[in-house]
Amino acid sequence: MAGQRGRDILLKISDGAGAFVTVAGVRASRIELSAGMVDATGMDSPDAWRELIAGAGTKTARVTGRGVFRDAASDARMRAVFFGGEAPGWQLVLPHFGVLEGAFQITHLSWSGTHEGEAEFSVTLESAGALGFEVIA
Repeated sequence: MAGQRGRDILLKISDGAGAFVTVAGVRASRIELSAGMVDATGMDSPDAWRELIAGAGTKTARVTGRGVFRDAASDARMRAVFFGGEAPGWQLVLPHFGVLEGAFQITHLSWSGTHEGEAEFSVTLESAGALGFEVIA
């Protein structure tokens, strides 16, 4: 696979009517997928090696990003979701790689800017249900 341009990553949010709208081009992002473990090691474990129960841990995803909003409507949608405590559907689109999709809740939202520059936002999304991943060919 060839290298990817970070500027092509898109953050999309459900519009509530079955479609997704682009909130922002993300300038810096991180996707963290975690799977907790359940330790089943006991006195009869071979040579005292730890044993784990497959598939028994909690799975979580965290997405962090920083960028510039496309427009006032996308800024308003993110604020409404945050202040409403909603967990709508989101898509994180990584061109030529795939789309991570599912319910996320905004756990952090901030804005920043410089006198001579554009206003930026920073967001952290935490998974709020099962996620899917679709490979883009």
